[in-house]
Formats: sequence, structure tokens, C-alpha cells
Amino acid sequence: MPRWLRNNALAVAMFGAFFVFLTLQSVFGWQSHNEELAEFGAAPLSWPAYLATGHFAEAVFENWESEFLQMGGYVLLTAYLIQRGSAESKSEDETERPEDDERRATAASPWPVRHGGLPLVIYRNSLSLALLLIFAGSFVGHLLGGTAQYNAEQALQSGAPPISSLQFLGTSDFWFQSMQNWQSEFLAVGTLVVLSIFLRQHSSPESKPVTRAHAETGA
Repeated sequence: MPRWLRNNALAVAMFGAFFVFLTLQSVFGWQSHNEELAEFGAAPLSWPAYLATGHFAEAVFENWESEFLQMGGYVLLTAYLIQRGSAESKSEDETERPEDDERRATAASPWPVRHGGLPLVIYRNSLSLALLLIFAGSFVGHLLGGTAQYNAEQALQSGAPPISSLQFLGTSDFWFQSMQNWQSEFLAVGTLVVLSIFLRQHSSPESKPVTRAHAETGA
């Protein structure tokens, strides 16, 4: 295995799976959407044309939205809250990690740490900020895609005039789509937090070592 691949194998595996599943989603979504169009006597779309529809955008972004909300929220919550015994939590006695003190910066430390000031303030929270910014972008993508899909459905079914994104934001349909994803994401993470107290996965950094007591906190 090439060195670069070995050193980046986890990212390659995750993004590789992402592209495979996104492609499959687009293909099955395209087929499903054309079946819906056929029910109303509308002409089918080509696959490239389908990728520009609200049907595809809504489905993609409503899932990205929930994923990045969950991850951003989780990063923030784990900075301040603990779960005794969980591999996903810092220990009860851990307040600030010594390595987080900018006075311990070395020549190898990232530039914002060595510079200090506002760059350091931003950098200290850059992971959660990045995740929440992606969430915000996905939220907007979901809103725009959902509006386009809602208007397309209304035009097919009843010929109703289109509504604006702001109007769609106020519909129960939009928030139903969001909440059904948000609740499942936080359920999954909460389950991992609790199960990691009692269960183990050999060699995984998401698990405590097999021999570690249940009451011990942190991986």
C-alpha cells in the first residue's frame, strides 16, 4: 500500500463511501422521481437534469444539515459536559488540557497559536465553527431545494402558484423534514455515549480499552 494511502486510509475510506452512496442515491432518486412524473403524465428527466432538481437537492441537504448540526453540537457539548464512564467524554477531573495553553506553543504549533489575538480566539473554536457553518450552508440548501420541490409538486398536482423560500420556511413540511433527521442524529450520538460506558471495540479510538473499568471516563 502506498505510504500516502496508508496515512490517509480512514479519510479515503469515508469519502469513498460517501461518493458511492451519493451516486447511488442520485440514481435511485432519479428513477423514483421519474416514476412520480409519469403518474402525472409529465416527461421523464435525464439523470444530469435530475441532479439540478429540488427533489435531489432537498434529499441531500436535509441529511447533511442534520449530520453537521449533530457533529458541531457534539464537539461543543463535549467541551463543557461530561458523561462518567463514557469513552466519548473527558474525565471528571479534566478542566483544561495543558496542551491548550498557548503559552506552551512551539515552532511546530499552528500559526494562529503562535500569533495570538483574534486568530487564536477563532482557531481555538475553529472545529465547531467549521461544522456549524457547514450546517448553516446545508440548512439553506435544504430550504432552497425544498422550496423548489414543493413548488414543482404543487404545479404538477394542482397548478398552484409558487411560494417563496421564506414562505416554505414557515411550513410544517419543512420543519417535519428537519426534525425527523435531527432527532435521529442526537439519538445515535447519545446511544454511542452511553454504550461506550459498558461495551468495547478492540483497537478503536472510539472505545475504551477492553480491560478498562466501566467507571473510568475517556478513551
